[in-house]
Amino acid sequence: MDRSELLGNWLRDRFGDDVSGLVPASSDASFRRYFRVAQGDRTLIVMDAPPEHEDCRPFVHVARVFRDAGVAVPDVLAADLEQGFLVLTDLGDATYLSVLTEGNADALYGDAIDALIRIQRHSRPGVLPDYDEPLLRRELDLFPAWFVDRHLRALLAPEERAALEQGFRRIVRNALAQPQAYVHRDYHSRNLMVSEPNPGILDFQDAVFGPITYDLVSLFKDAYIEWEEARVREWTARYWERARSAGLPVQADFGEFYRDFEWMGVQRHLKVLGIFARLYHRDGKSGYLKDMPPVRRGVLATCRRYPELSFMVRLLERLEASTAQDVPPAAGGGAA
Repeated sequence: MDRSELLGNWLRDRFGDDVSGLVPASSDASFRRYFRVAQGDRTLIVMDAPPEHEDCRPFVHVARVFRDAGVAVPDVLAADLEQGFLVLTDLGDATYLSVLTEGNADALYGDAIDALIRIQRHSRPGVLPDYDEPLLRRELDLFPAWFVDRHLRALLAPEERAALEQGFRRIVRNALAQPQAYVHRDYHSRNLMVSEPNPGILDFQDAVFGPITYDLVSLFKDAYIEWEEARVREWTARYWERARSAGLPVQADFGEFYRDFEWMGVQRHLKVLGIFARLYHRDGKSGYLKDMPPVRRGVLATCRRYPELSFMVRLLERLEASTAQDVPPAAGGGAA
């Protein structure tokens, strides 16, 4: 019996004829699938998370943690953790990405800042996994393994790999030295929904306890939408002022805070380049290829502002010069 039959049988056992019209609702970069069903005059979201690839337990746990923090997340109405099925309240289909404009960005991001601060004020160690050195490093290692080696098919000279290693150590050291808080890990325009209260927050199952700037990077250095640096700095300053007023442990000097924010952005964007390459070559998902160029531009722009990150400027400029295109002739194969 395939997953669709299992899911249909489970829904009938749980709800009888009370739900109908199972239709795809969205897809993401994981093995999870989402469907929308009708129940009377409302709709619900059904998550199908194959247990051999995904675990629903973190989603249920983080949903409770974030809800207790006072932000809008889906309620879990029914769950079969062994089969990997959840039924959730529906936060709608209006993502931030689909509605953001120059005119409404201040208001929407203002709401997102307030929600993030509520999550961070609720932070406690030991509740979520630590965003520790091994995890930060595994994420960075996706960049040479999948983006450089597999996607660009480029060979790094020994001195380039040595410089990359040294740079990675600096980036990780900076991240670990930052004040710690709850981290959604994908707090961006595709996972924030226009809702009441605003925003509705999705895709939080990978949340951890780690660097306080990380979710701010996800929000303002979004892989799917580009803003001018001046505006990003302005929004970051708005967060910093509100965070200080809320008693969060951000640096007293905004310049130091912004430096940490930018360095965290380098870590995230190098990881993202590796993930997008892996999604293409391993999973056959080509939709993320179009998002690679702005991410690369963002990494370069940031690294050019910091002499300690000049190794990355030299490396990316050399790769740009030696690579004619982002999309190799064929996808598929490769290591898992």
